[in-house]
Amino acid sequence: MAEWIINLGEAAEYMFDHNLFQDNLVGVDFCEQMVKETNPGVLTQAEKTEAPHAHIHGYKSIADIMRALNPFVGEFYREALHMSRVSREMFCLMEGRHVHPSTLYAGGVGTVPSVQIFTDYLVRLMKYIEFMKRVVPLHDDLFDFFYQAIPGYEQVGNRRILLGCWGSFQNPYVCDYTYENMNAWGRAMYVTPGIVVDGKLITTDLIDINLGIRILLGSSFYDDWQSSETFVKKDPLGNIVDQRHPWNQTTYPKPQKRDFTKNYTWVMSPRWFDKTSGQHLALDSGGGPLARLWVTALAGMVDTPYVKATNGSVKINFPKTATRAETQFEWKIPKWSNTIERNRARTYFQAYAAAMALFFVEQAMKEVHAGKTQTWREFNVPDEAIGCGFHEAVRGMLSHHMVIQKGKIANYHPYPPTPWNASPRDCYGTAGPYEDAILNTPIFEENGVDKFKGIDIMRTVRSFDPCLPCGVHMYVGNGRTIEVRHSPSFGVQRG
Repeated sequence: MAEWIINLGEAAEYMFDHNLFQDNLVGVDFCEQMVKETNPGVLTQAEKTEAPHAHIHGYKSIADIMRALNPFVGEFYREALHMSRVSREMFCLMEGRHVHPSTLYAGGVGTVPSVQIFTDYLVRLMKYIEFMKRVVPLHDDLFDFFYQAIPGYEQVGNRRILLGCWGSFQNPYVCDYTYENMNAWGRAMYVTPGIVVDGKLITTDLIDINLGIRILLGSSFYDDWQSSETFVKKDPLGNIVDQRHPWNQTTYPKPQKRDFTKNYTWVMSPRWFDKTSGQHLALDSGGGPLARLWVTALAGMVDTPYVKATNGSVKINFPKTATRAETQFEWKIPKWSNTIERNRARTYFQAYAAAMALFFVEQAMKEVHAGKTQTWREFNVPDEAIGCGFHEAVRGMLSHHMVIQKGKIANYHPYPPTPWNASPRDCYGTAGPYEDAILNTPIFEENGVDKFKGIDIMRTVRSFDPCLPCGVHMYVGNGRTIEVRHSPSFGVQRG
């Protein structure tokens, strides 16, 4: 029962965060006001272009969609704000409060399962699903238009397809949380873990994924730990653990002045070592949804009444809602890992999370009716142990790596998605995903140097859904530099 409750809470978190970020932050990059300032010619085209799915979402032209996304005054912008409240309420029903859950404990959860609490969740979920039946075609119309209106726009933010997903939504009938069985219960997740290289799925084995993680330096404000203590020489299965694995990492901060030719950030460089090629791969999460959908589609393992992976796509099935008929959406593997497709995937994964939540509610209700309402069991901290956990945070892969000695934490390192995405150039000279995605990206903004806003670069950085304040510095010549600072909480501040 606890696993179904955690899955429901996580589904609500995906729905909340992706909705808020997509339509109240990313959407502003594509709104009428922004396009008018940066690409007035595109706005003129948008006024003349009918929206192919106008009969579903209600906006006649592409320009009407853009106007609906204008911050604080746009109709759809305000509607999305309301739906973020609905999804936050869903999260709080399962996990107590948002954003820091109050009912998650070692050994289970404190949420009391009942028909009432799951019904309250389901009522809100059906409203969200009704909303998503309009949102998916609306965003498809908007993003497809940019490809049509600006030939070559597919190259904006495009990078080599190097995607990592650590899996989400446990299957409680398979998952026992043992390291020895991690491969089996990882593959039973309702979002499949895996790594995609150049469009090919090279592994879905969480043990392989774990052992391949390397933390590199090169442009970070730290000293190396190669000669420091080795906490873990072999994993529980006898596999050798590298000194640069998070289990063996020791952090030695070395504050210094930022120098973009040498060291320039506090972020390290997580990489995944591919034994086949011998390369340290700079994986990205595609902002979270792109990697989740891509891996799940290729793996073809997820098969529920509401979500099915087909080896080349993911089909999402919604039942009839208050005013709309049964609906099926299909996310298909795109040609590119670029700005537009990262953003498009975020919309489709909102639908994915909502569809899976329907399945989880049904399973939780069955447990309640069967009288299986236990949500916690006693948990004791071992005297000596190593452990790891793999999950998909909203923005992508999240892993935790811990060493316990004498009943206390001797070493602990979490690696959330942003260190992967925002990582700097490593010791091999490989750029991290943010940098790589904007290197040589074409600029389609119509403004000259004097009014340049860097919208194409901004869209690219934001497509990864940064979860730390970060600065983008753009040199435009004649000694002039534009700096735009991103904050996940307060939007964009200009400096």
